[in-house]
Amino acid sequence: MADLIVHGGKPLAGTITPSGNKNSVLPILCATLLADEPVTLRNVPDITDLDRLVTFFRSQGSRIEWDRSRGELRADHTDFRPEPGHDGLPQDMRSTVLLYPALLRRWRKITLSSHAKGCSLGVREIDPHLDILRALGADIGDGDPLVIALPGGFHGARHWLDYMSVTVTENFAMAAALATGGSTLINAASEPHVQELCTALVAMGARIAGIGTSRLEITGVDRLHGATITIGTDYHEVVTFLALGAITGGEVRVERSLPHHFDLITRAFAKLGVAITHEGDTAVVLRQQTRRIEEPFTRNLLPKIEAAPWPYFSVDLLPLMIALSTRCEGTIHFWNKVYENGFSWIPELAKFGAQAVVCDPHRLIVFGQRPLRPAEVDSPYVIRAAVALTMVAASIPGRSVVRNAEIIKRAHPRFVENLRSLGAELEWK
Repeated sequence: MADLIVHGGKPLAGTITPSGNKNSVLPILCATLLADEPVTLRNVPDITDLDRLVTFFRSQGSRIEWDRSRGELRADHTDFRPEPGHDGLPQDMRSTVLLYPALLRRWRKITLSSHAKGCSLGVREIDPHLDILRALGADIGDGDPLVIALPGGFHGARHWLDYMSVTVTENFAMAAALATGGSTLINAASEPHVQELCTALVAMGARIAGIGTSRLEITGVDRLHGATITIGTDYHEVVTFLALGAITGGEVRVERSLPHHFDLITRAFAKLGVAITHEGDTAVVLRQQTRRIEEPFTRNLLPKIEAAPWPYFSVDLLPLMIALSTRCEGTIHFWNKVYENGFSWIPELAKFGAQAVVCDPHRLIVFGQRPLRPAEVDSPYVIRAAVALTMVAASIPGRSVVRNAEIIKRAHPRFVENLRSLGAELEWK
């Protein structure tokens, strides 16, 4: 694992263009395995998880042409072999689960001996995936290793999710797209990257209604064909650049910012005394922000930012707001309604001198504007927590080290190069 060396205390300034959405491109690349013709993806980010998927596909006979400089990838699975290779499924990333529908359709049986680790946010159960696969026609074994079989192909079904899971919704959409008959998913996730996957499936010939809502109606088709699909901007990266500008007291402009997704994001920044404006499709954070935490009208309550499944404020963005709040005047309450281990990195934040109290696995109180100092901290295996620690380091004059920060590369291509273009001083070691 690589460390990030950060020489902080310099306001970031400039204009930057974010990359394609990691959370969109991974399921969409998995979905190309459902098509019987080549699929071309554009605006593809150069991230490590994508490398692993491409390596897996090539090991099975797929022809993948990836022009990293142009951000274009062409996937042709015509020669994808009917048997898994020696190493089986890639097991070191969460997106492996998104291969299940396509592999079941091609192989009729898959064997799971272990689960991908993904990150350290907490237990991510596989049971909801098994539930939807069973509902759509798969036979689920009860041994170890776990055998999942699809002897008769997928068939339409109605299913009501216990929880708005992104990856379960994505797997349902991929399996139902080629099922016999119609399918309905109630309590479906509706995050922008879920919408993008559904739109990509439609471009390949799927019939999906209700995209962007909590109810998906899918009519199965016989085949999916080739298409050219452009991956949308990563709104997580848009917010990262804006938050870095705000925490360092700089002025940053982010192009292709998807302003139609920003209502709650803008409101969260405003609660921390930071104004985000939009000039067309460019998001802007200016210098001289008050960074004073907004007091609620109900004075006996702490101001609060709470995160839950979309259209709530995104839980993946919560660490960025926590980092920014350490540089704000006042006290604020954060509520993570998703992960039971989402605040495991807070003791590392305290090494900078930040004052924060973890109330329980889901709630945190930050007392802002405490004197901060450079520090050496250990990043957990959580992408946004590593970014948050880097944000705090960038705001403090002097040399800080964020150890084991390489997980950032799973979601942020050219992270160091992009921040250097805004005036930051940092390097991998």
